Amino acid sequence: MSRYRIIEGVARKAAREGSTGDAAAGCRVAIVAARFNADIVEQMVAGAMAAWERLGGDAQGLTLVRAPGAFELPLVARKLAASGRHDAVVALGCVIRGDTAHFDFVAGEAARGVADAARDTGVPVIFGVLTTENVEQALERADPARMDKGGEALEAALEMVQLLRLIDAP
Repeated sequence: MSRYRIIEGVARKAAREGSTGDAAAGCRVAIVAARFNADIVEQMVAGAMAAWERLGGDAQGLTLVRAPGAFELPLVARKLAASGRHDAVVALGCVIRGDTAHFDFVAGEAARGVADAARDTGVPVIFGVLTTENVEQALERADPARMDKGGEALEAALEMVQLLRLIDAP
């Protein structure tokens, strides 16, 4: 017999496998989506919203906020996380490598800033920013019918909410 308390994350199917349930019921989640590379990010938003509905979320529990680009996501995500109105925040964006070092700065700072927002607030802030070599890779990852990275990010947020609740439970 173990003397240790074991807390495990909630097992989940990938969003593209059509998982259903009530993981979103009673949760409040904010999605902050970059407008830059909008055609790609909009697919991620659609995937996240479909996952929200499929997992039992209601319209009042989901907030969608737009930011100019991936570099601006961390500040908006931090503000949302610190507001006390959301159980989790999902940051969605897309950075595609180009001919200059701009990709490295934007992608790196977006990742660092999102991680800092989660650590500083104690609220799960999910890094749903695609960092790809080309548009084709981005489209494949964003498409809800293919890799559905938006749906996966939303599911990760809900899993983190549940996991933190388990940790806080007596």
